[in-house]
Amino acid sequence: MDGPLGLRKVDSHCSISEMDDFDLSRLLDKPRLIIERKRSFDERSFSEMSASFARAGLDNYDTYSPGGRSGFDSPASSARNSFEPHPMVADAWESLRKSLVYFRGQPVGTIAAVDHQSEEVLNYDQVFVRDFVPSALAFLMNGEPEIVKHFLLKTLHLQGWEKRIDRFKLGEGVMPASFKVLHDPVRKTDTLVADFGESAIGRVAPVDSGFWWIILLRAYTKSTGDLSLAESSDCQRGMKLILTLCLSEGFDTFPTLLCADGCSMIDRRMGVYGYPIEIQALFFMALRCALAMLKQDDAEGKECVERIAKRLHALSYHMRSYFWLDFQQLNDIYRYKTEEYSHTAVNKFNVIPDSIPEWVFDFMPTRGGYFIGNVSPARMDFRWFALGNCIAILSSLATPEQSMAIMDLIEARWDELVGEMPLKISYPAIESHEWRIVTGSDPKNTRWSYHNGGSWPVLLWLVTAACIKTGRPQIARRAIELAESRLLKDGWPEYYDGKLGRYVGKQARKYQTWSISGYLVAKMMLEDPSHLGMISLEEDRQMKPVIKRSSSWTC
Repeated sequence: MDGPLGLRKVDSHCSISEMDDFDLSRLLDKPRLIIERKRSFDERSFSEMSASFARAGLDNYDTYSPGGRSGFDSPASSARNSFEPHPMVADAWESLRKSLVYFRGQPVGTIAAVDHQSEEVLNYDQVFVRDFVPSALAFLMNGEPEIVKHFLLKTLHLQGWEKRIDRFKLGEGVMPASFKVLHDPVRKTDTLVADFGESAIGRVAPVDSGFWWIILLRAYTKSTGDLSLAESSDCQRGMKLILTLCLSEGFDTFPTLLCADGCSMIDRRMGVYGYPIEIQALFFMALRCALAMLKQDDAEGKECVERIAKRLHALSYHMRSYFWLDFQQLNDIYRYKTEEYSHTAVNKFNVIPDSIPEWVFDFMPTRGGYFIGNVSPARMDFRWFALGNCIAILSSLATPEQSMAIMDLIEARWDELVGEMPLKISYPAIESHEWRIVTGSDPKNTRWSYHNGGSWPVLLWLVTAACIKTGRPQIARRAIELAESRLLKDGWPEYYDGKLGRYVGKQARKYQTWSISGYLVAKMMLEDPSHLGMISLEEDRQMKPVIKRSSSWTC
């Protein structure tokens, strides 16, 4: 039954038991996707998590369902929580429902923004694959999975289209960046129109759309316990097509995925070409999700699973070793020798110590660390990128020690990474002559704006999920309180500008859908940590390395 705030009471969730804590060697023999109905996500681990929250005195979360009673609470937790719903939640659900897009009478997604004040529509009236993810999670958490199912099926249908840009054919597995529904009131017909990059600014095809699609398919399956969608021949083929693009062998000597600038959430030129952390973390997570969902009832399925397992081992070692930076590692790089030859080289990528930017020495705390933005021959991008580090925690690409170190860094550098509005998409900003070279003098990406050090409220759900997984919900609560002081009053902007995120972005759209849904997902996860199971993967025993918090390249 729906309440006045649009929340639906959910009595129980079905789950896929032990989907995440898998053994790769056993997966090569038979599928491990198992349903246990009428249970919460991972009762043992999440009951322990709830107990640890209670011991920390963090169990009095704000409730926000009708009458101050949450549809997700157990009777015991309902008795504990006596707060009235936050006024933002009602507005958020109302705005989220207004953003729904319908195709032949069925909801198939949410548009990017419902900004009636903006003169230019551009592509903000379209359904973006990456933008819809937090909306989908909000609907799943609210017991409305059909919207997500329709979206997954429609985007899967679009994947099958022939994709051409200037007479050049894209790979068969490429997922669209976005799509829109054209309504013909005269003929009473609906038509889907997809954008694979041929209309995008910069004409860049999205690499992350396919990864988000696989991750969302797993979230849907985990939430509903419905295996039929993931096991359907269409979804199995869709996953294989995406992975075929990514697992193809070539000239690259690294297990990471080579990408162009602008192929992800950072969809403008920002010097992230090469092996950006965001894409590598999503790639890792999508591989793990696909490994749990792919069937092995034929030779093709078994071969695909074997290729995934091998890539995961190589990718986890590479990322945990060469992308990781903490105080000790920074000191080691500072003292590197160059022009080393043979497999015994310590400075494997021939990074010149003089290329280390000055800011990173002051930014790096004694305790803490993070995955840097990029690593390739003679190049290390030392910038912080929020999405990649949060996904690294959720996918268990980061070891438990590294995950805690990332949380330590956020706490130690709160003003720089959070400021007055969560969360900096990247840090620090590129300025002056470097900005002209790296961004092509992009006026939207001036310093501390948009992707160049801007603050994006949508990242709130990701940092909240990472905080819950690492047992640091107090960090998430502090970030949510910051967002609640401004977001509704400012009209749910797309992003904020300034070193501390104090100003609504100069070109930010109002009523940005993923700013709205990101807040809702963060609130729901903080109140009911079991929702984390949709989007979190536990550490795989077979991939645990000997690398600890200080992951020296000499390992």
